[in-house]
Amino acid sequence: MTDFASSALRHIAVKEVSPISPLPKTEASARRAVSTMGAESTSAFPADAFFPERAFATASVTADARRAHDPATATKVRTERTADAPKKSDFRTRINALLQETVPPAPAEGEPVFSVPRTLSAYDTAIIGTPLATEEQCVDYLLSVNPHPAISVSPRELVSYYYEEGAREGIRPDVAFAQALKETGFFRYGGTVTPDQNNYCGLGTTSTAVKGAYFPTSKMGVRAHIQHLLAYASTRKPVHPVIDPRYTLVRNVYGTSTLDHWQDLNGRWAVPGDSYGQSILSMFRAILQK
Repeated sequence: MTDFASSALRHIAVKEVSPISPLPKTEASARRAVSTMGAESTSAFPADAFFPERAFATASVTADARRAHDPATATKVRTERTADAPKKSDFRTRINALLQETVPPAPAEGEPVFSVPRTLSAYDTAIIGTPLATEEQCVDYLLSVNPHPAISVSPRELVSYYYEEGAREGIRPDVAFAQALKETGFFRYGGTVTPDQNNYCGLGTTSTAVKGAYFPTSKMGVRAHIQHLLAYASTRKPVHPVIDPRYTLVRNVYGTSTLDHWQDLNGRWAVPGDSYGQSILSMFRAILQK
């Protein structure tokens, strides 16, 4: 070792133990400290002497480079890629499945394919809208007045038909059911129409001598009722084929005009019917109290 190198070592040793001059903490400062010793000292004390972790990182990178060119490792990588091929295929399958799930489903039966204004108040008098009362409230109200209605299905099933058909055509089903209660006397009948007709709104009953329309099932009777309301309230054709025998007659009379509110049916659905629509709405509000 040269005298100059020995002097440099003694100089560094003093700096390591000196509380006044601590060891430089950065690589740049280390290089500046070593540079004062001359070119021979720089080669004798490379920066790695102060930062051994750098030497380790360099060795690690060199080892990784060797492994990257190792034939055995390369073969292994190729084998793993081949094994991953089915996984990629599975990944594509999952992506396709997700894309298919994002396709909007077709409207279910009973759902309107048009815009229906939402009913927000019990004092909204529009014929077209959404229900406020629940099906349970409709059933409870009927049975509270007439525990034994003369109908061919259960009260719950009959009410469900009103909600299904009403939703399909955009007609408020709870108010339509209230109209059925008024027309049939809470399904006691006693007038021209009889229970076997499944006619819940006096369709075609133009006088005491005319019994009106017959329908094969309760569901068809409800559908005809909803379609007849739609004939007054909208120029839009029903979703299902028309079974209301007076639908075309109403549309021909009103043309492009419509009756938008229940009280507009006064003197039209029922004669004289001065407060016909108001009495239906009153019964509907009674349903909401159940």
